[in-house]
Amino acid sequence: MRAAAGLTALTCVLLVGCGGSDESSSTEPGAGASLEELWRMPGDDVAVVPGTANHEPGDVRISFLVVDAEGAVVALPTARVWVANSLDSPPFLEEEAKLERIGLPGGDEADATHIFVATLPLTRPGKYWLLAEPVGGAEKVQALGNVVVVAEDDAPDVGDAAIASDTPTLSSTGGNVSSLTTRTPPDESLLHHSVAESLEAKVPFVVTFATPKFCSSRTCGPVVDVVEEVSSRFEGENVRFIHVEVFEDNDPAKGFNRWMREWNLPTEPWTFLVGADGKIAARFEGTVSVQELEQAVRDDLAPEPQ
Repeated sequence: MRAAAGLTALTCVLLVGCGGSDESSSTEPGAGASLEELWRMPGDDVAVVPGTANHEPGDVRISFLVVDAEGAVVALPTARVWVANSLDSPPFLEEEAKLERIGLPGGDEADATHIFVATLPLTRPGKYWLLAEPVGGAEKVQALGNVVVVAEDDAPDVGDAAIASDTPTLSSTGGNVSSLTTRTPPDESLLHHSVAESLEAKVPFVVTFATPKFCSSRTCGPVVDVVEEVSSRFEGENVRFIHVEVFEDNDPAKGFNRWMREWNLPTEPWTFLVGADGKIAARFEGTVSVQELEQAVRDDLAPEPQ
């Protein structure tokens, strides 16, 4: 999904069929219009570029980009999000998405430095349709997409014991940095500790399974940047930060490596927070923002003294 405008256009065709909005439409949100009718209101009709793919019932966290018809990322503070059961049914839910920072300008593979994040109360498995409209732009853009909620995914969940993977480190590879990370410059501060070692030491840690160079979407390249930045904010505290690449020999053609398989991760990236008790305290599938990760670490791994 590291898409330019061409992919956005292609996705639109696959979803319903793109083209200009019907300028004669007078439908207003909340007037019983179907989701497709809202999408066809005046403005650019595009597709959501998703930042998350795995969702379980409950408070479903989604992240996404909105890219206009010219291929430019829309970065406004908020977006309205409507959710419906089908394209031809009216929305049953409206929520607000907020723009969050996911990377540093000019960072490794930083195709986008901000992303919209919303939480949707979806309590049942199923395929839902969503429409996102950034608020306040000079030109309106409506982005259409799907959220698929499954009863349960295979990845370790909150409350599960973390998998004691003997992930590689600078020490275990004799300082072979190129085998440990595809980030430029290398994120050496995240390569000192393994998951198994941290569990044995009973030290809380953050582990991200991500590949900056070969990230499969336009949104996930900065995840390691986010983890590294957050790690710097907890320097000197008893929390470790670990980066694990996802492909065998850092070669996408060889498929996921054994650490991804040990953790039953069907996609990348994933970021887990693990407490001193060895249990998963929080997890983020797909893109995570600096603010979200820092707050989760403060809440779950490094709470401030009362």
